[in-house]
Amino acid sequence: MEKIRVSKVEDVTLLRQGIKLEGTLHLTPHHLIFSYTPHQTQPDSKPRPRELWITYPMIAFCSYRPAPPASHQSPSIRLRCRDFVFVAFHFLAENKARDVYDSIKSLTCKLGKIEKLYAFSYRAQGPEKEVNGWDIYDPRREFRRQGIGEKNADRGWRISKINMTYQPLVGVRQNRSVQDEKLVAAIFDTSQPDADSSNNTQSTSHPNSQSNSQSNSQSNSQSTSSSMISEGKTVAEPASVHMPSVSGESSFVDAEAIEDETLARVGRDTSLQNTRIYGAQQHNIIIDARPAVNAFANQAVGMGSENMDNYKFATKAFLGIDNIHVMRDSLNKVMDALKDTDLTPLGPNREVLAKSNWLKHISGILDGVNMIARQVGIHHSHVLIHCSDGWDRTSQLSALSQLCLDPYYRTLEGFIVLIEKDWVSFGHQFRHRSGFLNSEKWFEVENERIGGNRRMENGASTGGGGGGNAFEDALLRAKGFFNKKNESRESLVDEDGELQPFDSPPTSKTGSPARGAAEDRLITKVKETSPVFHQFLDATYQMLYQHPSRFEFNERFLRRLLYHLYSCQYGTFLYDNEKQRMEAGVRDKTRSVWDYFLSRKEQFLNEKYDPVIDDNQKGRERLLFPKTSEIRWWPEIFGRTDAEMNGPFHTPTQPQQDGIGGTALIAAESADVSTGFTATSPPAGIPSSRIGQIAGHNKLSSGLARMGLAGEGGSPGPSRPRTPHDARQEMEVEMH
Repeated sequence: MEKIRVSKVEDVTLLRQGIKLEGTLHLTPHHLIFSYTPHQTQPDSKPRPRELWITYPMIAFCSYRPAPPASHQSPSIRLRCRDFVFVAFHFLAENKARDVYDSIKSLTCKLGKIEKLYAFSYRAQGPEKEVNGWDIYDPRREFRRQGIGEKNADRGWRISKINMTYQPLVGVRQNRSVQDEKLVAAIFDTSQPDADSSNNTQSTSHPNSQSNSQSNSQSNSQSTSSSMISEGKTVAEPASVHMPSVSGESSFVDAEAIEDETLARVGRDTSLQNTRIYGAQQHNIIIDARPAVNAFANQAVGMGSENMDNYKFATKAFLGIDNIHVMRDSLNKVMDALKDTDLTPLGPNREVLAKSNWLKHISGILDGVNMIARQVGIHHSHVLIHCSDGWDRTSQLSALSQLCLDPYYRTLEGFIVLIEKDWVSFGHQFRHRSGFLNSEKWFEVENERIGGNRRMENGASTGGGGGGNAFEDALLRAKGFFNKKNESRESLVDEDGELQPFDSPPTSKTGSPARGAAEDRLITKVKETSPVFHQFLDATYQMLYQHPSRFEFNERFLRRLLYHLYSCQYGTFLYDNEKQRMEAGVRDKTRSVWDYFLSRKEQFLNEKYDPVIDDNQKGRERLLFPKTSEIRWWPEIFGRTDAEMNGPFHTPTQPQQDGIGGTALIAAESADVSTGFTATSPPAGIPSSRIGQIAGHNKLSSGLARMGLAGEGGSPGPSRPRTPHDARQEMEVEMH
């Protein structure tokens, strides 16, 4: 309670969509509560009191406008919330308004610990007590449902327990088997013994065919490839792979030696080449979700992309999905289009909405999903998915592709399992991306900006007039000019391993707090926040809207799920990985978010749902594909009507006309030929000897067409002149 300067303020006026309501504002440790009595609409009935609850982590931006007596205006506080609720509170007294602002700021961004959030004090009520959402997902049970069991003569998969205690895998042999040693060697490279393998995962997406969509947290996917070879029947039995010697002082084995030996066997063993193995007769694909230029730029910090000379059995495609910084900026622009909806009943600014490129980004994600789902479900090929780190775009693509391939994931229970598997257990950084502990940068006192004042990193403001910051402003403008072409701002890593965007200032090494203090007090790094999970839910909404009878859950389920991501009422999404949740004891100290949904299941069921699966009947097929030409705004999530968001001025996102398979897949490379790159401006990292060789253009085009990647006529690229802007937005392919 020491953070609450005032707990109750009467005679407060709330403005929401231009409607004024008089009531009382209450401040509790976890909620801002406005209680009011609605206007009487019927003379014979007395309106019942109502309440508006806002949990503090839900606040995306808070501004306080003082009002000196001479201004003849009332002081006010405006809130923009992450569930797109926009409200303004007007007060009679200046001191009351300031106390409320300071209290909200302290209760929102000065907690310092996840354990102080609402989830750790929330107690289940009513039917929630009878539900245990923590047990809904069991990895072994889900593997069995997909047809993966313990290894035997008919199954090529072995479930390993080497990461069961979340201990370092290198140098800790314990009681690992020889097969586990090979798996460790496949995961780690000898030159990078401290690499993190917590995000390596394998998911079988198509239950009938046992074809798979593989997600990988590291951009160096040679490790994962040899892991599959060592553990599966894809290429060879594990016993036939030569095992390098192990030193007596370390249990670490040479990953490259195993990898080279295995890949070499693929090329020289004709018996393996003649064996009919599922997927081997098709064109397997490595999906790099990043724009190609970002992938090549990351080579400077050891985070490049595969050298396709080492993967003669696969094709690599760059999807060109922008990174977290671009997505965060895009959503901020959407918020700007809606920001005045507390003061006025008018609809959003449609021009600003269009410039946000939000629908373009959703369409780009679903373009990649379309490619992956078709390769697995129709062409029976294997797909490996990765980006820079593997917990953002990788989770989006993998989960959405499985949603297209497996009807189970389109049920309420299946969708919950999918989120637990490909988001929660896989290691999506919910705390970093969602900013549950908020930031002082998201709080603002309006008159502190007068005279060119600029807010500092800790939320304080600098003094002086506009002239005092002229030189700084000039430097910032110059910096923006030189960085403006790098719109994606792919993150790099500084010397301490901290992810930094290209345009971020150098990290100060002086005056930093002690390690123990840093561990005790957590803060939100604004540049690491991004609406990654929001985009996943938006993409799911697109498919639900396009295929209304194929999903057991309804739109409200998705909307409430996004709300509870930020409400911090449940422990499911509070941490960045499984190990952190285990150490925090969330199963014992908090409730699962699925308790909320499963105890109210009837509210989230789709009345149009048809569970029948019949591949011979249109509309009931097992496979489902998104229609990127019909991408639309999700009006309910933004608190607006469909007419306001998708009215006459709305133009649906059109599919790329100069790409492959509805996407902008325009560049391809093989050992003999490359197409889509120009000799004068090749991407960094592509050898010059392989640029501009177009003798085999037709052969490559027909090969892409056979893979199902080419558009009508198999053309791998556009015939019109291309601009640098086009190149940044389009998908690229590297092929061997």
